[in-house]
Amino acid sequence: MTDHHNSPEAFNNYFLTISENIIKNIRSNKQNHDTYNNPNYYLLNQPHRVFPNIKFKNTSPKEIENIIRSLKAKGSHGYDEITTKILKISTPFISSPVSYIFNKSMISGIFPTRLKYATIKPVFKNGDKKNVANYRPISILPSFLKILEKIMYIRLMNHLETNNILAAEQFGFRTSSSTAQASFNFINTILS
Repeated sequence: MTDHHNSPEAFNNYFLTISENIIKNIRSNKQNHDTYNNPNYYLLNQPHRVFPNIKFKNTSPKEIENIIRSLKAKGSHGYDEITTKILKISTPFISSPVSYIFNKSMISGIFPTRLKYATIKPVFKNGDKKNVANYRPISILPSFLKILEKIMYIRLMNHLETNNILAAEQFGFRTSSSTAQASFNFINTILS
């Protein structure tokens, strides 16, 4: 799809068709749950093990401050125009109200609607700059969402590790683990 103006509408329409095509492809290629090619096969054929319900521990202003401190100080911002630099400067003033709001969100199970918005920016890959297919979309999220994501990540990983839910073969997105470790284990197994 070529658009000589590269208007926001052209990018939006193109990016929407990509996701719609993926959904159509998934629906048209539905595989039987009994085949090894279907990822659901492995999930459905796991021994039926009951896992405990996750219980979210409340966050505290101190935890909010530590999370904000851990964020990279960037000048980029989401639709709310609040950068992580601004968050870092205002930490002593916002940690308590943010803690209160996020605790309410976790207790109620209601995700703040305003944190669901993202600014989509087209980033040029290569080729003809007039062809919108040569761009990829990136989402720029609100800075406050990054705080809530870290809170949820900490609690979720704690639950998964405490209850030994993740498979030993799960290397990505875990502390003290990496895809390099997975490669090492794989090569070591072959050599053994």
